[in-house]
Amino acid sequence: MFQKVLVANRGEIAVRIIQTLRELAIASVAIYSEADAESLHVQLADEAVCVGGAAVQSSYLNRQNILNAAILTGADAIHPGFGFLAENASFAELCAACQITFIGPRAATIELMGNKANAREFMRQAAVPVIPGSDGFIETLAQAQAVATTIGYPLLLKAAAGGGGKGIRRVDRATDLAPQFVAAQEEAELTFGDRQMYIEKVLTNAKHIEVQVFRDHTGQTVAFPERDCSAQRHHQKVLEESPCILLAAAKRQQLQQLARQATIAMDYLNTGTLEFLMDQQQHFYFMEMNTRIQVEHPVTEMVTGIDLIREQILVAAGVALSFRQADIQIRGHAIECRLNAEDPLHDFMPSAGTIDYLYWPLGGLGTRIDSGVYAGSVLPPFYDSMIAKLITFSPTREQAIKKMARLLQELVIRGVTTTQQFEQALLTDPEYLAGTLTTNALSQRFLPQWLAQQKLGDERHAAI
Repeated sequence: MFQKVLVANRGEIAVRIIQTLRELAIASVAIYSEADAESLHVQLADEAVCVGGAAVQSSYLNRQNILNAAILTGADAIHPGFGFLAENASFAELCAACQITFIGPRAATIELMGNKANAREFMRQAAVPVIPGSDGFIETLAQAQAVATTIGYPLLLKAAAGGGGKGIRRVDRATDLAPQFVAAQEEAELTFGDRQMYIEKVLTNAKHIEVQVFRDHTGQTVAFPERDCSAQRHHQKVLEESPCILLAAAKRQQLQQLARQATIAMDYLNTGTLEFLMDQQQHFYFMEMNTRIQVEHPVTEMVTGIDLIREQILVAAGVALSFRQADIQIRGHAIECRLNAEDPLHDFMPSAGTIDYLYWPLGGLGTRIDSGVYAGSVLPPFYDSMIAKLITFSPTREQAIKKMARLLQELVIRGVTTTQQFEQALLTDPEYLAGTLTTNALSQRFLPQWLAQQKLGDERHAAI
């Protein structure tokens, strides 16, 4: 077992990992930028090392400084969390070269799944259905036009090395292809240093369904109940839940079998998530695989009773999984709301600043808050805007929704603007309540309606 683990991340996921390490009696090392010196994860860790300035390139993406910190403190493993270096194959290779265990899959697997075009081709070879689109990479506008002529519109241009909603453009007509291709390719190069693109047909009225998988060194492979992540804005998830209430048991088993099939085919190690689109006929199409722990992993933990971070660490240490596929049962329903420091009334502009007052509405069975902030925390403008995840669990979906509504109503946070009211409104949306929300519903229907209601409310208030 590991003696000391360095956590190569920040915010709530760093706090979550440090807490699990403490429960496992493993010493923890936090890294931090100059802007994060007073952050919660720094205060909770057994040791902390500054790895650079505020900019991510000089700190949380500074592979050399992070490895130096691990060597200096005697860490024998690194947990990357999500984001930053979590899906960086070369970083995983450097860890191995320094005889430090990377808590995640093998570098070759990260590289394979990190390139979305290669991942599509691999899944096709593994008999996992993929969204109709391009075969291989698209590097020129002429190639994009040829594919578009074949599959038709609407379509999505996607960065081959993409993630986090970056390098993606929807194209609805031929006249828009050229400018959108240039914009997507430029964003891909700026964000990922890679101009290669691929194209997928847009599946209208589809749901985003994903499956967490786990595989240990003995080959034991497990697929968890699905998560419904259809509540999205600009390809970014805002609310997730498990299970998807539209899926019958037979469909769930079919989906889990597809996920297991893909996981075994790539000889996967540790945990990851396969993301699918589900059409109105409940056909599943592979989109991508995230070779790391997901932001939304708590809902899977709540409905199964399995600590995924703990299992990540144990499997990386060579311990076999403590459960089998037959042990995975759905026990109730779980929902997660992402609380972001953003202003929904102004195009979700990030809201940096100091949290003057904070009340977390903890209490009652089936409530959980994963957070990396406290009253007095400074939110720098350099990093992701998510500050917490509110999670509820109940025997039924209706009860879980009501519990989440209570948490959001009782939550008090002052000093920065958050998405609290936006999430509250989403929980009352008829389409969400029916479980039929699709990936384009928030941007095309819900958000415009909500913004109009907010504007009308402001006008009425001003007239009083």
